[in-house]
Amino acid sequence: MYKNIIVPIALDHGPNTSTALEVALKLLAEGGQITALTVVEAIPPYVAQYLPEGQEKLTHDTVKAELTAELGGVADVMPVVVTGHAGRTIVDYAEEHGADCIVIASHRPGLQDYFLGSTAARVVRHAGCAVHVVR
Repeated sequence: MYKNIIVPIALDHGPNTSTALEVALKLLAEGGQITALTVVEAIPPYVAQYLPEGQEKLTHDTVKAELTAELGGVADVMPVVVTGHAGRTIVDYAEEHGADCIVIASHRPGLQDYFLGSTAARVVRHAGCAVHVVR
């Protein structure tokens, strides 16, 4: 059983999101915490200069509202939205917040994953804690 579980959720909320949350809830120790983590890619400065002031905060707030709605009020799950590169940011967040487990949904790997690597594969390779991959 784990006390601090991170469940990364992609913006498109793939079909395995609910399964990943179910697995995390089963692995959660009494009194533990699950963090549903969504990573928003940073807007490059050369693009940000053309956006209305406050657009990044608006995007962040909108994504958090969508994530909260997707969770549907599940107990013991805290929605968090951060900015960065998905694979690296998930691993960094888990390390900084003392996570002892990451439960991440993954699609079946395709040819592009053998050349570029998927987010789940990066998390598995670099996380300093247990990682459960749900397909």
